[in-house]
Parts: sequence; C-alpha cells; structure tokens
Amino acid sequence: MNIDMDVTKNQFTGKQKLEYTNNSPDKLDKLFYHLYFNAFQPNSSMDVRSQVLGKILTNGRPEWDQRVRDRISKLKEDEIGYQKIKSIRINGVSQPFKYHETILEVNLVKPILPKTKVVLDMEFEAQVPLQVRRSGRDNPSTNVRYSMSQWYPKLCEYDRDGWHPNQYIAREFYGVWGDFDVTINIDKDYKLGGTGVLTNAAEIGWGYDVVGSPLKPTANAKRNWHFIGNNIHDFVWAADPEYAHVVRKINGGPTIHVIYNDKPDDKKDDSLWTAIADVAVKVLPFIDKNFGKYPYPQYSFIHGGDGGMEYPMATLMSSPSTGTAIHEWMHNWYQMMMGTDESMYAWMDEGFASYAEDLVSAFNNGYPSREVYESNLRKRPDNKELKDLVEKILPRNHAGAYNSYFSLAKSGLEEPLRTHSDHFNTNTAYSAAAYSKGEVFMEQLGYIVGAKTRDKVLLEYYNKWKFKHPDADDFVKIAEDVSGIQLDWYEMYFVNTTKTIDYGIDSLWEDNGVSKIRMKRTGMMPMPIDLQLTFKDGHTEMCYIPLNLMYAGKETEDANEKRKIYEPWRWTHPTYIVEITGKLTDLKKAEIDPSKRMADVNRNNNVLELNW
Repeated sequence: MNIDMDVTKNQFTGKQKLEYTNNSPDKLDKLFYHLYFNAFQPNSSMDVRSQVLGKILTNGRPEWDQRVRDRISKLKEDEIGYQKIKSIRINGVSQPFKYHETILEVNLVKPILPKTKVVLDMEFEAQVPLQVRRSGRDNPSTNVRYSMSQWYPKLCEYDRDGWHPNQYIAREFYGVWGDFDVTINIDKDYKLGGTGVLTNAAEIGWGYDVVGSPLKPTANAKRNWHFIGNNIHDFVWAADPEYAHVVRKINGGPTIHVIYNDKPDDKKDDSLWTAIADVAVKVLPFIDKNFGKYPYPQYSFIHGGDGGMEYPMATLMSSPSTGTAIHEWMHNWYQMMMGTDESMYAWMDEGFASYAEDLVSAFNNGYPSREVYESNLRKRPDNKELKDLVEKILPRNHAGAYNSYFSLAKSGLEEPLRTHSDHFNTNTAYSAAAYSKGEVFMEQLGYIVGAKTRDKVLLEYYNKWKFKHPDADDFVKIAEDVSGIQLDWYEMYFVNTTKTIDYGIDSLWEDNGVSKIRMKRTGMMPMPIDLQLTFKDGHTEMCYIPLNLMYAGKETEDANEKRKIYEPWRWTHPTYIVEITGKLTDLKKAEIDPSKRMADVNRNNNVLELNW
C-alpha cells in the first residue's frame, strides 16, 4: 500500500496492490473487504447498537461502551470516518462492487479457481474520524494526532467455513495472513510508529537508525515512512509531531520501541513510558520459555487509541500502564501469531492473553509461583507464617478472573463462551466471559490435566498452530494429545454451555473401622476431584477421583505428596463416597480442591473442619 496523508483535511488517498492466493479447494465467485471507518457515521450499525445497549441497565449502569455511548450520532461531516473505493481491478480487469456499510462485496467477473493466484489493484480514499473507538484522530485523553487502526480496506478471511464478512459493530477481528509493504507519505514534522520494520531508517533517523538520533531534516513538505511486516494479518500505525521515542535492542531478540506523546509539563509520564521498555526486555526470556519464542524482529508500544488494543508487532495504549503493556504484548501470542477467529472465539484471544498476563506480571514483580508455596506448605502444614503466605499468594493467582466469572455465573446474564462477540446481550456478559472465564478455562485446565502438563500444552499449541488459524477444537485436541486425557466434555460444558460447577462435602461416618466421606455434586457440570485430608498428627493425604469421561487421570503434581487414586466418578452419579482406613476422629479437615483452581461457584461447602 502507498498512502498519501493530508493532515489539514484529515483525509488520505491510497493504492493497494494485493497478491491473493486461493489456497482453498473452492472456486471463489466473490470477495469481501472490511471498510471499518464506515462505522463512524451517524445511524451506522455501531452507532445504533451502542445506543440500544445504553438503554439496558445492569446494576444501574447503562450497557453501552462508555467510550462510544451516543458520540457517533453527533459526528459532523468533517468528523465522520469513511472509506470509499474508487476502483478495483483483478489482473487488470475492472470488477463490480457494492457497499454493505462496513463490508464491500466484490462480485467477480471471472472466478478465482482453487490453488491459483491473482493480483488485485485498488484505489481508495478515506477520512479519519474524530476518535470514538480504537481508531481515529485527536483523542483529547491522549493528545495523539492519529491512531491508525482498522484504517485500510482489509480483505476478509475465507476459511473452511467460507467467508467471514463481519460488520464492524463493536469488537474483535479476523484477518488473512500476508506480507505487508506499506509506505505512508505525511507532513514532514510527523513522527510515526507502527507494525513492521522501518526500511528507510537511515533516511528518517529519529532513533530508528541510531538510538537517540533526531528526526533528519528534509527540504520536502512531506516525507515517506516505509514499513515492512511479514507473516502478519493486520497493520497499525500512529503519528504525532510531539512523539518521543525510546529504543531497547535485545541481544538475539527483537528491538523494542516505545513511542509516546512527550508532554513537556509531565516528566512522570516519561519515566513510566521508559519503564515499559525496560520491563519488556526483562520479561521476554520468561515469555519465550513459557509461551514460545517471539518470531518478529521488533515490537512497538505506541501511545494512542482509547485504552489498549493489540496488533501484529505493535499495540496502541492510551496510558503507560505496565499491566496493559504486558497484556497487549501477550496478544501477539494469543491472536497475532495464532490468527484465531476472535469474533467467534474471543475467549481464546482475551482469556488466554489475560492468563499469560497474570503469570508474566507475577514474574516481573518477583513473585514465586503458587505451586512453590503450596508444595512447601504440604511439607510443613502447621507453619503459620507459610500458611499466611499461601493465603496471600493463592488469591493473587488469577483470583480476579475467578471472582469475575463467579459474579457472572450468579448474575443471570451469562451466555456461552461460544457466542459471537458482537451478539452478546450485554457488554458485561461479553467482558466477563471473554476475559475472565477464558482465563479461568486455562487455569482450570491445569487442575484437570496437571499444571506442568498444561504448560506443555501451551508450548505444543504454539509450535503446531502458530500462523494457522486454530479454533477451540484444535486447542482441545492438542491438550488431549499432550495429556492423554479426553477433554471433549470440558469444552462441551465450559465453552458451549453456562452450566456451573458446585461440589460439596455431604456427610461422613465410620463403619467397622473404615471412615467414609460422601461428596455431592449440586452443579450440572461434572469434574474430577482433588480431596485433601488433614489428620490430627499433621500429615495430609490427597484423594484423587478422576472423572469417568476423561478415560485417564492427571499425574501427581507434587512428588512429596501422599496421594491415592480412586475409581472414576461417573458423571451420571450425583454422589461419591471416599473410604479411608482408620478412625474418623483422627481426621481434622477435609477439603475439596485445596488449590482453588476448580471454578466451584459455591466454595462454602468445600471445607469441613472437625473439632473433635
């Protein structure tokens, strides 16, 4: 693409040459493109949907996105966004097209046959909207001139399910893998950051050629910024005359860019933005080890947007939050490298990234893993100092996600994770499902198959599915292959339904020297059970009861733990009795899921303290 930007009119013209290979076995009679800027017009689907949600109150709060509200309806002609197509040619032949608001339909004069390549030439023009959501200009909260996301006519994805011409209503995207070569011609005083590597760094300067170098002078009114990004499915850039640029070069790894609006009266922000660059250098080895090696030559944290929003090799951030920076960077693993249809599987994007963010943030803050504390506590169960530490550590690990999910499950608003992201009835239900329940899915998977096995699953998922558009079934299949455990039931219950988990200790008694503990499943979702018994003499024993649907069980997670494996609990049976040899009065405590990784919506009946 070659873009020519007019910063006085906030408009640009563009030429796009796209080499497209039909890798499918199907004959394609039409193509679809996204025209995202067309959402930012009064009475658009995004506008009306937001206003309709604003009439729904949850706990007294309107359900619209506070950044959007009814603002689109008030945009003036020079404030709206639009993308207009001047022409489309395939192999030199003009093609007819028609608009469907944020989707362009191209009815091909000649079909694209399977396994063939065509060249599409497009000319277009666009106006950058006054910023409402993610993309746009002149956001008063950031003072950034241009946040250019969802800014170009983007070819829709065609996969085994056909075309995905999703209208731009609210959230989540799906894109085609490709190599991007983008040249942006803009006023010479503007400074840019974006996806890809700046190929003309020697001409531009400004830290891209030599760290700390100034923007090089030019006699021209405009200058070209030429970026290349390979094997990606989107491209973002941002521009502002007041940008500052922090660079960190990692030996054997990517170059980190932090680009932010340098406010002369706020030096505190300077240090916060610089800290993000240093944190990125610090945490990358941990990320590479646990989630797969970062494959691209650079990454940019760019001041812009309206919160935090991820793109290949870059993110837009409205403020210098380390937590946001880590979350958005992890999206380069869970979306940008996977390319999942996040419209349908938002939880595999937001949830997985949130899960990883928790672990990376803990590493950054110097916290040891929960498993270290738990293992030590099992060796020294009466150590009060260690017990207090565990009480502090356990809630920190994904606790926010669990609490958010529990609130959702009890609210009456929950919808299945499999719901299309734009079709949730409320933003509350979407957010808690995609971010929180998605994060719980991953942590709870560690409870089912074992934490170390789950970690192996994540690395195998990366190795097998990066750059290939996996879906939920693909992830579960990897988890099954690595763990040797059947997990289709987990996906069916936790992803495709809103059934909840609720187990409790029902009763206990002694019969002829055998102590019996009966557990009851009240919730409709079955699970394997870890039942920990603590005895008066201080020793503990783990009773592990697999679920019969698993056809296997997890390995012990602590080599120092005394553990007994019981017969599987059949999902059809609401109760299960654990038998232990010995007097009942020797038992001090029985607890279901002491690790608190099972998403049990009522934990009040999980623990039985015995004061004989």
